[in-house]
Amino acid sequence: MLEPLLKSAGWTLARLPEPLGRLLAAALGDLVFFCAPRRRQLVLSNLHHAFADRPAAWRRRIGRESCHRLAETGLFSLALPFLSEARLRRMLRASPAVAEASAPHRSGAGRPAIFATPHFCYWESETTLPLLVPLPFPEFGVIYRPLDNPTADAWVKRTRERFGLRLLSRKEGFQEAMSILRRRGCIALLFDQNAGLQGALSLLLERVCSTSELAGLLAAKFRADAYVVFPRRLGFWRIEIDVVRVEHDGTAGGVTLALNRWLETRLRTDDDLCASWLWAHDRWRNQDIPSRRLRLEAKRNLLEADLRLRGLAAPPRRTRLWVRLPNWLGDVVMALPLLRAIRASRPDAELTLLAKAQFQPWLAQSGVADRVLALPSRGPGYFLHFWRLRHEYPDCWLSLTNSFRGDLEGWLTRCRQRFGLVRPGRPRPLLTHRFRVPDGYDEQRQHQVELWEKYLRHFGLDAPPEFAPLRPPYAGLQTPAVVVGLICGSENAPEKRWPVAYWREFIARLPIACPGVRFRLFGTAGDRLLTNEIAAGLAESIENLAGRTDLAAFAARLAECRLLVTNDTGGMHLANALGVPVVALFGPTSPLRTGPVFHAPVRILQPPGCPPEGGGRLADLAPATVLAAVTEMLA
Repeated sequence: MLEPLLKSAGWTLARLPEPLGRLLAAALGDLVFFCAPRRRQLVLSNLHHAFADRPAAWRRRIGRESCHRLAETGLFSLALPFLSEARLRRMLRASPAVAEASAPHRSGAGRPAIFATPHFCYWESETTLPLLVPLPFPEFGVIYRPLDNPTADAWVKRTRERFGLRLLSRKEGFQEAMSILRRRGCIALLFDQNAGLQGALSLLLERVCSTSELAGLLAAKFRADAYVVFPRRLGFWRIEIDVVRVEHDGTAGGVTLALNRWLETRLRTDDDLCASWLWAHDRWRNQDIPSRRLRLEAKRNLLEADLRLRGLAAPPRRTRLWVRLPNWLGDVVMALPLLRAIRASRPDAELTLLAKAQFQPWLAQSGVADRVLALPSRGPGYFLHFWRLRHEYPDCWLSLTNSFRGDLEGWLTRCRQRFGLVRPGRPRPLLTHRFRVPDGYDEQRQHQVELWEKYLRHFGLDAPPEFAPLRPPYAGLQTPAVVVGLICGSENAPEKRWPVAYWREFIARLPIACPGVRFRLFGTAGDRLLTNEIAAGLAESIENLAGRTDLAAFAARLAECRLLVTNDTGGMHLANALGVPVVALFGPTSPLRTGPVFHAPVRILQPPGCPPEGGGRLADLAPATVLAAVTEMLA
């Protein structure tokens, strides 16, 4: 059934007046560009990744023209079997370089040759080469991917061989291809397709991709000359076929990288060829298999050699991973070791964090990511903000929140892959891929970071979390006095607060055990009444900073402390991340689940009889117990 349809369509197109064919191709191209949102997104995303410095209008023009030329190519391929030789000679021509490259083969003195071709529009026109160069034409085979339908494939093969080239199936034709090369013939093949996990990691337009090594392997095995053969569009169904010799070091990897560099140079310097390339194909998609998304993996790796040729120490960060951080400071800080692991596991990733505005300056200073985007204020324009972010074309959205709102944010960016962690009873339909909490997993006895690590490993993370503090312990400014920081509040859960009377007793007794000690109270503006009550009558030895610091200043003043005594708060995690020794007071909450994680001195105190997973009353934790622990750590 398919063959008659192909024949009917091809016969009709071959007899269609060219002005109508031009209009049809333009209409089909616009249909792809404007009415196929996923394909348009892919085209513009590929162009944005490759040419982020070019104007958006230029990228839209190139993308739209690429779709037009894709349609022209499809129509030409259908009509090709029904175009007469006389008409084809009027439509096509070969550059002088083609005759020059084929001359040694016509005289019988040529070496084997590999003709690698990219996905420029009209690539199937190269099967007409025997019409365009002087005879005799050398023995020439073309490796192609057969169609799934055997009848249609046989028809395509028969019609493409009408001028003397032989089509050799990628599945069964390799032996014949090698025989042709042994006879010093020529083999042509596409070289710029996505080679998936069977290819070699390399760079194209500074973005990691998987490249087919077939051209390089054949060139190295048979010591063949390597050429790029490509069609240049002169107009609608008007084509010049050109060829360029590629210099290489004779190795398979050298040929592969030289072909990529040739293509990269042409795409960057020739707008016409750039518009002719197939931007609608998934050239860089092989590294986004969900189960491998957070690592680089391929059968072979040419990245190191490619980087050396480019004079680079590491891959450019072109894969756009966006991480939606939690809304609480403690959770944000606990995520940092895993963000470092992502950076190590996926070194080509540009890591963008989306976080509450108050976290942005400090996160930017921390150096764990390339960019930090502040969440907008709640209001009518909140979700419109994320819809506008779709023009930044993120590649993967990693959610560390558990909310529908966070999932909707990711969906609005049109990010193609959106990963999240799913608990029973919360299906999260706006995610594209999910990690489900294992049955029987006890979150109260397992740390939050361990669960996040399982989630990220499910999507390919293969580097361990990095728990070293952001700065060495005691690296803050040293003050003349021993400064002990205190965080007495807990704005989101009053039951996590140690009683005011206990704080006052501790402050009164510590200077007796540690003369010269001074205290620094931290907290939010909402904690100010509490810290005023604690500091009342003790002002000479206490600096009350509650409500007077933003996060960056809070971190800087924390780093000056010799030690921090704190309830279970975000500030506890921040101090731990900064390498400040911490005495943490846990009662109702579980230190097994939310305790400090960085490799800095930590002492966890719980009330007598409190289970390890929490559930006790902080009122049962005596000041003498805290005093003894602090004195020991300050000694």
